[in-house]
Amino acid sequence: MVWDTSPEIVNLGTFHLPFPVAIWGIIVAIIAIFYSYPKIIPEEKSQQQSSTWKFWGLIISAFIGGQLIFLIFPSPEIQQIGPIRFRWYGLLFASSFVIGSFIMHHMYNKAGFTQEDLDRLLMFIIVGTVIGARLGHVLFYDFQLYLQNPLEIIKIWNGGLASHGAAIGILLAIYFYVKKYEKMSFFWLADRVVVPVSIGGALIRLGNFMNSEIVGQPTDLSWGIVFARRPDLSMVPRHPSMLYEALLCLFIFAIIWYIYKHYENRPPEGAMFSMFLVTLFGGRFFLEYLKHQQAAFATGALNMGQWLSIPLVAFGLWLLFRKVKWSTQIDNKNLK
Repeated sequence: MVWDTSPEIVNLGTFHLPFPVAIWGIIVAIIAIFYSYPKIIPEEKSQQQSSTWKFWGLIISAFIGGQLIFLIFPSPEIQQIGPIRFRWYGLLFASSFVIGSFIMHHMYNKAGFTQEDLDRLLMFIIVGTVIGARLGHVLFYDFQLYLQNPLEIIKIWNGGLASHGAAIGILLAIYFYVKKYEKMSFFWLADRVVVPVSIGGALIRLGNFMNSEIVGQPTDLSWGIVFARRPDLSMVPRHPSMLYEALLCLFIFAIIWYIYKHYENRPPEGAMFSMFLVTLFGGRFFLEYLKHQQAAFATGALNMGQWLSIPLVAFGLWLLFRKVKWSTQIDNKNLK
């Protein structure tokens, strides 16, 4: 098979801004919105109309305030947006959060938590995923490049997200969420978060396929794919390693969802999370042998992805055999 599909859905061209916009001002605005939203938006449904005005008022005032600060202090600026290209990868990445929110809504309802609890979790997870994935790529795969060009770090539209970094970011997001609200234990929440994460992983790897990235080693197997948009790969058939990982993620979803349902929505604490770590990163360890080298770092027969997978698999095995109490079920009324 020859894969020559464009990674872009549509290209809207370039939009020129009427005035330059401070990049650090945008970041300040996002932080202000993140911390202010839970305090100014009422929970009562009767105040839903006033909530809409408060929401947009918060967005506009945060943006203006962030820009005013950097009229005084120096900041890198943007004067044009674009060309704006809608890509399959971005669509599938965003879809992972949308689908994940529906799955988490179902599990939160079963446990007696509110939509507000879920909305706050979603904010934590989105921030943790994006920042963790980006910093993971910066630190693990292209550190020297970003050390010389630090402003490139914030340009996530130029590519470069690492799944191991995303995993660390999500774990930190869960930790801070549980610490802040104290309505559930870390492992109770981690058990449920890995369900949508496994679906998201499959969608993101499908996005990698649309981008012709994370390709495999050459192969003479009948399902080998020639990635025509990657002339640097010599136009030879290769393993579609990103599709292997997508199938692995779907397999993991089936396993942990079975555990969740088998225990009537109350699995032993840590069971699903530990199974996710062992199967995903254990599978990643072996699939790395089929991948085209992504980073220069390698020691002996192991590459960067394998070294990063080892501690996650080890932690998952320790949790699975030493901490998970398979003979008991968790009572959702006593989560702490």
